[in-house]
This record gives sequence, C-alpha cells and structure tokens, in this order.
Amino acid sequence: MSGAVHVHPVSEAVVLLEIDNPPMNPLGVEMRQTFMEALDQVETNDALRCLIVTGKGRAFCAGDDLKNVGPGGEDLAGFGRLLDRLEATRVPVVAAVNGWCVGGGFELACCCDIRLASTEAKFVCAGVNVGLMASTYRLPRLIGVSRAKAMLLTGLPHDAETAERYGLVTGLHAPGDLRGAAIALAERIASRAPLSVEATKRTSNRALDLSPQDWGKIAAPELRVLRKSNDHHAAVAAFRERKAPVFTRS
Repeated sequence: MSGAVHVHPVSEAVVLLEIDNPPMNPLGVEMRQTFMEALDQVETNDALRCLIVTGKGRAFCAGDDLKNVGPGGEDLAGFGRLLDRLEATRVPVVAAVNGWCVGGGFELACCCDIRLASTEAKFVCAGVNVGLMASTYRLPRLIGVSRAKAMLLTGLPHDAETAERYGLVTGLHAPGDLRGAAIALAERIASRAPLSVEATKRTSNRALDLSPQDWGKIAAPELRVLRKSNDHHAAVAAFRERKAPVFTRS
C-alpha cells in the first residue's frame, strides 16, 4: 500500500495535513509529490487561514526514504523544493510533532512557523548519521548556534522536554491532546485579521537577515497596505463599539 497525505478540513479556515506512510512516514520522491499536491489543493481555498502538519502513528516524519535511494544518491534538491514550498505557504503552518522527527522530517518541522510536540516526540538531526548534513541553516536561527551544534554534530535523539527547553517547540502535550491543542492554536490564528497575519509571517521570516533599516524598508509598505484595509477599519470600529471584529481579508 502506497503512502498518502490526508487532507482533513477542520473548519472553513483550518486544514490539517496528515502524513501517512507507515511505519515512520518517510517522504520519498512519490510522497513528496503527494505532499506538494496537497499544499496546492488547500491553498486554492481563499478562506484558508492556518495549516497544521502532523504524522500518523508513531512518527511525525523520517525525512527521505533511504530504502529507495539509488546509486546516484538522494534527490536532495527535490527535498529542498518541498521544504521551500512549505515555508513559503501564505498562511501560518503549525507542526504537531506527534512522534519521531528525524533528518529531513526534522527540517520539515523547522520550516513550519510554530511547533508543538507530544511528550513522546523525539528529535534527531540525522545528517551526520548518514554521511550528509541538514538543518544547518534553519536550526541555528531557531535555537542559537551552540544548542544547534549539540544536536547537529552528535546526531543523537533529543526528547520533547529538551526541545521545549531549547525553544524548538513552544508547547508540550500528552499524545492524546496534541492534535486538539494544535487545532485550538490554529483556530486562534485563523480568527485574527488575515492580511495582518500573512504580512506578519512574511516580515518576521526575513527579520534575522536584515538590518533594522533594511527591514523597515520592507515593513513600511506592508503597514501602509494594512492601514488602508477594511479589516483594520473594522477592528477600530469594533473596538470603539466594544464588539468582536469580523475580518474579511480585504
């Protein structure tokens, strides 16, 4: 039986993508294409406000499928395209790390905007274990160089508590509660002003690469658009009337 990426609409604004390729949910060439098609499918919905990515069973994702790597090696560029595609998704992406998060799967989680984890999750930077390297750009930006090197250079499993202490994940949940916690977080994000959320994601993604002056040059045009938006005006009016604003992404 071939693997799948299940598309679960949680609400009009929130969709959950579930990687299902037992037992460890690797993303080989065909699964990467399936994942890309799932992203294309959900992004056609203009009502989409937040995306959740998780795995089925005991793993979040084990990265590339090493059983299918031929003499020419892995299609690293192909895996990179998937990572870039997920990272560039217009809406925020929440990773619900339910179990083993290994190698390219670890990098997949790093591409998400927010990571929650099961208390049973395990995180492995497996590049040095298979003669490759991965996560050497994104991970230091997330948790700092010193802690990142402790994970990257050893290839050892790190438990969920360590991941939270390092700041890699922002919340730990019992296995049975993880999905509900991710949905609650996604619904909260989805209830905020959509254009504002999307602009916040875009500008914060670039913040570490730019000087304050250069960052201001990209933030100022975004803010000018937001100030003129119907959603901003609706929020101001609702504040004055002590009502909850209704956002329309306009």
